[in-house]
Amino acid sequence: MPAIKKTSKRSLLVTSAALLSLSLTAAPVMAADEPSPSTTPSATPPANMSTVGGARLGLPGTQADLGSGAPVLPKDVTARSWIVTDAESGDVLAAHNAHWRLPPASTLKMLFADTLLPKFPRTERHKVAVADLADLGAGSSLVGIKEDETYTVHDLWLGVFLRSGNDAVHVLSAMNGGVAQTVEQMQTHAEDLQALDTHVVTPDGYDEKGQVSSAYDLTLFARSGLQKKDFREYCSTVRAKFPGETKKDKKGKVSRESFEIQNTNRLLTGDSDISTYQGIAGVKNGNTTNAGATFTGVAERNGKVLLVTVMNPEKHEHNEVYKEAAQLLDWGFKAADKITPVGELVPPKSADTSTQAGSDPSGGPSGSASGTGRGSTAPVAASAGAKDGSSGIGIALTVAGGLLLLLAGSAFLVNRRWPLPDLMRRRR
Repeated sequence: MPAIKKTSKRSLLVTSAALLSLSLTAAPVMAADEPSPSTTPSATPPANMSTVGGARLGLPGTQADLGSGAPVLPKDVTARSWIVTDAESGDVLAAHNAHWRLPPASTLKMLFADTLLPKFPRTERHKVAVADLADLGAGSSLVGIKEDETYTVHDLWLGVFLRSGNDAVHVLSAMNGGVAQTVEQMQTHAEDLQALDTHVVTPDGYDEKGQVSSAYDLTLFARSGLQKKDFREYCSTVRAKFPGETKKDKKGKVSRESFEIQNTNRLLTGDSDISTYQGIAGVKNGNTTNAGATFTGVAERNGKVLLVTVMNPEKHEHNEVYKEAAQLLDWGFKAADKITPVGELVPPKSADTSTQAGSDPSGGPSGSASGTGRGSTAPVAASAGAKDGSSGIGIALTVAGGLLLLLAGSAFLVNRRWPLPDLMRRRR
């Protein structure tokens, strides 16, 4: 019988999501995040892939070591690549073509956010210039940003995370010195995270020749981003208000109304054929012609925190990527203490001397809860029904403070792991 590996003293990842299944309103959404058939040239993984995180992760096919009493993996998962990991210990519970380099679609925005979030305080305001919205790809997903209008950084990040707005990505990139500089910084950050399957061409994940990532790398991006308070907040927000267009009536009175935007992550919002996933806390979905559907999610149950990434299901049914992700999460929660890991999520290169640069559990320079900007809202609190022995609690994000930064750093030095910041539960 293979040895059973257990991880002690796990912190609790929590979310402020809502059990809502509402139709998406107001903001224009283009084809980049709508279901579309994949045109990826080959459905056969390469024989030799990266072995970052363990030799077995470089092998094609499914990798899993089931111990006594472990449930079998779901048989109807059709994704070309997927991975299920313990978000805190870094253990890879099971994987399928984990290092296959595939187009990432908007899941690449996790790397964009992890790279740029520390650079601008959320209260900073920016007036959008015509050049800021130049070179948006045809059919891009948009939140509805207008030139000559002013938005807070907080507004822009809501547009990135909730509506996968390529327009919001381009405005933030312009604030950061331009698309080319942003791409270069994203690539450098990916290399620090040891996400060596990733080649960045655009900051928004739009299909471009040579732009690839992998299920393993996308999971690294999510795990790194979740170290940041603002990242956790934005990726778990279900609905928010977004500033609209400034208008002047016949009497010369100027007004600017807002409209509601809703997260396109169906495990957060639910849909006609899928329920909100119990314990879900984000993180990012995407869909383009070349990538098909992609998704990385994080969920917590009974003190265990799992990450799942699913890339390009062969079955093109509605919401298939979320259904397969939910099946893999269900399996992971049941199997986590009954399997031997087949690999691990490696820590960042920079983590051997300190925690990741710009990764402050208290929120860092952009983590202030004040000054949330015109027309935006805090995340909606959530309550989820009990499932598989879960408590069905309502939970919201809070942060323990500077002590946890020290604890996280010392834990890494001892365990050679990179744990998520500890979080406090707030029960309804």
